[in-house]
Amino acid sequence: MNSIEANKDTVTRFFDALNAGDTRAIVDAYADDGCVETKGTTLISGVFNKEQIAASAGAIFEVFPKGLSFEITGMVAEGEKVAVEATSRGEHISGQIYSNEYHFLFEFRDGKLLRLKEYMDTEQVTDVLCAGQRPPFGG
Repeated sequence: MNSIEANKDTVTRFFDALNAGDTRAIVDAYADDGCVETKGTTLISGVFNKEQIAASAGAIFEVFPKGLSFEITGMVAEGEKVAVEATSRGEHISGQIYSNEYHFLFEFRDGKLLRLKEYMDTEQVTDVLCAGQRPPFGG
């Protein structure tokens, strides 16, 4: 299997881990200096290193006790990058249904996830995940 196919396989297994709530597999997918970058200006936006990912990976499953299901709707790869279009759906602990559409850019080095950029509908994030709260303007 070439590196492009191996990276696509790693991405598929990453989403399988998300769907299963397997936080260990999620964290283990990252290189030691890997990070996730959640785009936007929501309360959960920012760049988070592997240590921060490990500390908070389980939190998403606490607010979705019945699980949060991701579906890959498209995937292309070139070199050490895999681009993914995906959707998610789950019932938040507030009772609201969280349904979002994403574009993820996975960047690999030596088979490990170096950087994951997550683009999504930030209004869904604010309305459901952040209970309508927004960071201060300009902050």
